[in-house]
Amino acid sequence: MRLSVSELSDQSGVSVRTLHYYDEIGLLKPSEVTEAGYRYYDDEAVKLLQQILFFRELDFSLKDIHGILNAPHYDKDEALRRQRELLTLKRDRLEGLIGLLDANLKGECNMEFKNFDTKEIDALRDQYAAEAKAKYGDTEAWSQSQQRAKKFTKADWDRINAEADGIMAGFGKLVGKKAEDPDVQTQVKAWKDHLQRYYYDCTDEIFAGLAAMYVQDERFMKNIDKHGAGTAQLMHEGMLFYVSHR
Repeated sequence: MRLSVSELSDQSGVSVRTLHYYDEIGLLKPSEVTEAGYRYYDDEAVKLLQQILFFRELDFSLKDIHGILNAPHYDKDEALRRQRELLTLKRDRLEGLIGLLDANLKGECNMEFKNFDTKEIDALRDQYAAEAKAKYGDTEAWSQSQQRAKKFTKADWDRINAEADGIMAGFGKLVGKKAEDPDVQTQVKAWKDHLQRYYYDCTDEIFAGLAAMYVQDERFMKNIDKHGAGTAQLMHEGMLFYVSHR
């Protein structure tokens, strides 16, 4: 495939002006620019535009999208799976609304309002946005953690990992308590301080994204739950409570 900028605009619905702007900020570069200045896009560029539009559907800023797509550990397939989950919820909601309209057209009095409620979709979108930014979106945090890691010796890492295990073991002993329990919140604060001390400036947004990953990503959950079944869930709930009550 080799599309001119106007052809790509026609196919995607993205204006030529916007495509030019994406080029200017380095978000979507043409695959080829002729000597006359004409822009052309190949299959890979078209796929990249789709990914950009998926993130725009979630109200990501262009700056965040640029950081995510250029992160060295970006997982496109995982991102698409999460997008599909969100779009499926939207589809189900629309089908429910259509069914309600059909009932009204038939003269049926249906006092059902649940399909107007977008809280579930909004919550999933916000969770995914925070998770994605935490996992690959905050390139400044990623860069910061890389720079700090270079300074640590093997002995340092042994100490850091032992400290992390100790904090998680502390959570494990508290399984069964509520997220708002003072003991749980003490552990949450210890975990946030640990991340800030050894890795990066852990903003509330990043912290909430990590909380989501601890229960959404099986690898994280399995590792954390070595300290006791339910540890990951408690960390998740405790961290979200901490962020929402600051």
